Amino acid sequence: EAMILSTCNRVEIVARADDARKGLREVLAFLANDRGVDAGELDACTYHYLDREAARHLYRVAAGLDSMVLGEPQILGQLKDAYRDAEGAGTIGKKLSQLFQHTFSVAKKVRTDTEIGSSPVSVAYAAVTLAQQFFSDFRKHTALLVGAGVTIELVAKHLKRKEIGRLFVANRNLSRAHDLANQFGGFGLALSDLEGTLPEADLLISSTASPTAVVTLPQMEAAIKARRRKPIFAVDIAVPRDIEAEISKLNDVYLYTIDDLNKVVLEGQGSREEAAQDANRILDEEISRYLNMERAKQVAPLITALRENANSVRADILKQAQKRLAKGADGQEVLEYATAALMKKMLHNTSVKLRQAGENSETKIIAAARALFGLD
Repeated sequence: EAMILSTCNRVEIVARADDARKGLREVLAFLANDRGVDAGELDACTYHYLDREAARHLYRVAAGLDSMVLGEPQILGQLKDAYRDAEGAGTIGKKLSQLFQHTFSVAKKVRTDTEIGSSPVSVAYAAVTLAQQFFSDFRKHTALLVGAGVTIELVAKHLKRKEIGRLFVANRNLSRAHDLANQFGGFGLALSDLEGTLPEADLLISSTASPTAVVTLPQMEAAIKARRRKPIFAVDIAVPRDIEAEISKLNDVYLYTIDDLNKVVLEGQGSREEAAQDANRILDEEISRYLNMERAKQVAPLITALRENANSVRADILKQAQKRLAKGADGQEVLEYATAALMKKMLHNTSVKLRQAGENSETKIIAAARALFGLD
């Protein structure tokens, strides 16, 4: 059984083999052959985990504890996609299926029982988190994003998840503004139209590469006047600044800068690191629980055989007892016969083996019998 997980900065193969060491060599040979590199060279830049540590690593990956951004949730979705691809390719069997179902369950438990994902750890997330403290319901408000780079795209993605009412994207490249806005059901506009749209913005977030301010004090004063002093929440992520510093002095504008956001991000990273300690405790408990379940499954066939054998003995003695009753035997006498015969047959093999163990001084077998039958 095998599955490949490939993301922007991670390539991992999760596999099950009867011989783990042989399986590992085969995986490395596959990678080397597929990528056209020397197996020895590849061996020097790979890592591997076996058994318990392999399962624990998979749990950490799914919970975002092994990500560059601690606690990020995207990896779980990527892991589920990889699992579905492997399932569709027919390379997932019973064992890996059980492991992955438990992995997904553990990741959900970590998210639910810890604060690993609650604190902002990116500037884009921090900007939206700050805005959320200002607005009770994003659905009733309009956001104006200035710029069309990676940060603004992330901001738009977070706002979309928060169900922002209306979304405008302003950029010097109008085509880029339209493309980005369309991804999130918004409206694109040229930077030259910014002044006319500014009065509609309850939330303004700017991140451009402009060497000079793109939102000036007169523009903001005019916007506030047009809004009849309805406040604007503004976040300037750019370096150098996109929004003139004097705007922060206006009574109806709440302006935050990249410096404010960096403080939020650092606090968020600290909070997530604390939450990671709780998450690791959950992982330790869950890996022990999973391995206990797997070990228990190994003896399941033995338990089934034991029960089937006992039921066969019971059925045979029941049949004999019913014959005696049919011939008119006393009920009490039949009960005595049935229970004595059942005890004798059930304990016969065990008694023989224990006598042999005593003769051969096999103390482990004797101790096991004491434990199995609760005789300690």
